[in-house]
Amino acid sequence: MNRKAILSCVVLFAMMLSKMVFAQEQPLIQIGIKGGSSINKLNTELADLDDKYAMGLHVGGMARVNLGRAYIQGEALFSKRKAALKPQGQTETKLKWNAIDIPVMVGYKIYQQQDMNFRLFAGAVYNYTLNDNLSPLKAIKEGVKHFDKSNVQFTGGLGVDIQKFSIDVRYERGFSDLSKSFKSKPQAFSIGVGYFIF
Repeated sequence: MNRKAILSCVVLFAMMLSKMVFAQEQPLIQIGIKGGSSINKLNTELADLDDKYAMGLHVGGMARVNLGRAYIQGEALFSKRKAALKPQGQTETKLKWNAIDIPVMVGYKIYQQQDMNFRLFAGAVYNYTLNDNLSPLKAIKEGVKHFDKSNVQFTGGLGVDIQKFSIDVRYERGFSDLSKSFKSKPQAFSIGVGYFIF
């Protein structure tokens, strides 16, 4: 065997070894941090009260279990939510409340490459409201006397992962009303950006 043939074999072997060493398989468990913004709305059944969207923020942590193309993801988020209500003939009032959100979602990677994938997901969000001093409006104050601080919501959306970064766009809607006396199922659109630490 001449030198060129030996050199070619060495180069080929080095390339194969390099691919084996540097090929990064997706880890079974990933843990990271995330933050983002949302626009929230309280859908009311009161004819004299217009409900509108207002912007809020969220920050927290996330954990994902990868099962091939499928995955399960759980999060713990602190959210500062806002919504707007406008009684007829009055000025618009902003409602502000803080909450802990715990989403649990099942997803599927519809397109998957080594450093990028596109995902679909759906699941549920347990929402616990930390304060119920929502509004100076008398109608709302009366409605939230028996405010249900625990609420379960549906969530679904699209996501993309680029290396260790993760971007999600979601829709959320409550399964139940905020209280028996205030018929309102909250809904929100949100975008979140996360980073997997490991």
